Amino acid sequence: MKNIFFLIIHLVFLPKLMAQELLTVEQAVKIALENNYEIKIAQNELSVDKVNNSIGNAGMLPQVDASLNKNNSIQNSKQTQTNGVVRELDNAKNNRLEYGVNLGWTVFDGLKMFARHDQLKELEKQGDVQLKLMVLNKVSDVMTTYYDLVQQQQLIKALDTSIVISKQRLKTAENRFSIGKAAKLEVLNAQVDLNTDASVLLKQKELFGITKIRLNELLARELSTDFLVAEEVTIDDKLQLTELKTLMEKQNLQLQMALINKRVAELDLKQTKANRYPTVRLNTGYTFLETESSLGFTSATSSKGLNYGVTATMPIFDGFAQNRNEKIAKLQVENSALAIEQQKQSVNVQLASAYQTYQTNLELVKLEESNEAIAKKNLEITLDKFKIGTIPTIEFRNAQENYINAIARNNSARFQAKISEIVLQQIAGNIAF
Repeated sequence: MKNIFFLIIHLVFLPKLMAQELLTVEQAVKIALENNYEIKIAQNELSVDKVNNSIGNAGMLPQVDASLNKNNSIQNSKQTQTNGVVRELDNAKNNRLEYGVNLGWTVFDGLKMFARHDQLKELEKQGDVQLKLMVLNKVSDVMTTYYDLVQQQQLIKALDTSIVISKQRLKTAENRFSIGKAAKLEVLNAQVDLNTDASVLLKQKELFGITKIRLNELLARELSTDFLVAEEVTIDDKLQLTELKTLMEKQNLQLQMALINKRVAELDLKQTKANRYPTVRLNTGYTFLETESSLGFTSATSSKGLNYGVTATMPIFDGFAQNRNEKIAKLQVENSALAIEQQKQSVNVQLASAYQTYQTNLELVKLEESNEAIAKKNLEITLDKFKIGTIPTIEFRNAQENYINAIARNNSARFQAKISEIVLQQIAGNIAF
């Protein structure tokens, strides 16, 4: 009888299922990596860090500027010469035109430019780690949502089976009532239970549809895209704490981020200390100059030529701002070192806790698989007895509910075990993508 029920469900739902696309977890991850908006934003931010990482941005290259300056004036002028002669001119015009090319190059700034260049490299590494962390979190979200759909799909199938059983029970009750072997109350109870099962199934299908929309959102595709998911959750029950800890120490992205932050803080301190040293700058240029004057000994002049020189500046007193800035930078380095130790402790706690949860969930999977098998056998025996009328309706209903609950607990246990596995791989930085 049980096989007949599953056959009926298969025949009813097979045409609909064949019309849908089967989406594997690997395909879901691939689509998310290609489409997810937050990942794209993080990729663009990394591109910005790569563009910024240049010797020019660090201040190592010279700066070349072209300049043009033209000034005109109209004035009423009066000049008294040394011999007493007075010269006057109203609306006297004076014109000045200066243009040229100038080059400035800082050749020494206390090695600040080199520290800045190293810092730009670290900021690019930081952007790369941030991108990987974003990808890792999104992959984890996709996988978690996907396997949630798998467990919900299994529960829907169980509820479908329950409805088939309830319909069979209603039909049996009606037949028994028609021949006078059962009261009308038995038929009514069977109908109420069937309606209850249908209501629960509708609610579960609603949740399943909402979760599908959530997965499509993570994949950044049309929210109404329909698809199928895998039939079962495959669990890796071979994970070892020592191996995961070794991977975590090498690959955990949060630890890598803390180490990079410390290096960035150290380079900030180095740049701050460089302000104590003189800054030497070379300057050169080629300038053209033309002037015109309506009043004076010279009515027009012009010149052109090369100019060059060197500028050196050195801070002497700045109100103790340099000492203050260095103290702050040193404290930031100290804090970044403490943050590394804090992060190490945090990820170790996360790993140990997640591994304990993982082991517990694996034990629950074994227990719930056994419970489901027992509940299935109990339902089959109860169904046979119910058909010949040797047990009351309530006992059959209890067996039916126990079976559905056992399936739900088993699916939930497998889902939780898979989530524990994903969390462990995430902490270890070992999720493949």
